[in-house]
Order: sequence, then C-alpha cells, then structure tokens
Amino acid sequence: MTAFEDRQRAFEAKFARDEEAAFRIVARRNRLVGQWAAELMQLTPAETDAYAKAVVQADFEEAGDEDVVRKVYGDLTAANVDVEESAVRRALEEKTIEARRQLLQSE
Repeated sequence: MTAFEDRQRAFEAKFARDEEAAFRIVARRNRLVGQWAAELMQLTPAETDAYAKAVVQADFEEAGDEDVVRKVYGDLTAANVDVEESAVRRALEEKTIEARRQLLQSE
C-alpha cells in the first residue's frame, strides 16, 4: 500500500467520524430543543419524551433547521405559548452548544 492510499483511507475515516459526530450533535440538539419546548407547553414526562422524539424525526423532512423551527414554533403557537420564532432559533443555537458539550463529556 502506498503512502497516498494510507492518507486517503485516513482522510475517509476522519470524514466518516466527523459526519457521524455532526449527526449525533444535531440529533441530541433537537431532542434538547424538544424538551425545552415541552417544558414551555407544560407536558407530562411521558409526553415530553414523545415530543422530543417527534422533534428529532421532524429534522428528516428537509435539509437544514427550518423543518425543526417550523414544527417547534407551530406547536408552541398551537399550545398558546407566547413565544417568538427568534426564541426558537436562539434555543437551537444554545442547545447545539449544550449537545456538543454533552457528547464530548460522554466520550
């Protein structure tokens, strides 16, 4: 095996690890945002868990965060929670940091 092939395999392995980590961070962030929104909606613990899972699933609708923002903001509005869309976006940013920190601590 040549040095070039070794470098290529190392690069591919690193890329795969980075993509997996990014996916895990986003999934955890979405779960945390779901828990945050569930608390605002005063859901029970069982409802909170189900809602957090639904927020994670909502992220698979389209690329980017708009599907999550749309779901969470829509659900909060439907539950008569006085919140602005900017608060949901801010929660996404804050929970991204928290999710990254949690994953780094668990490794």
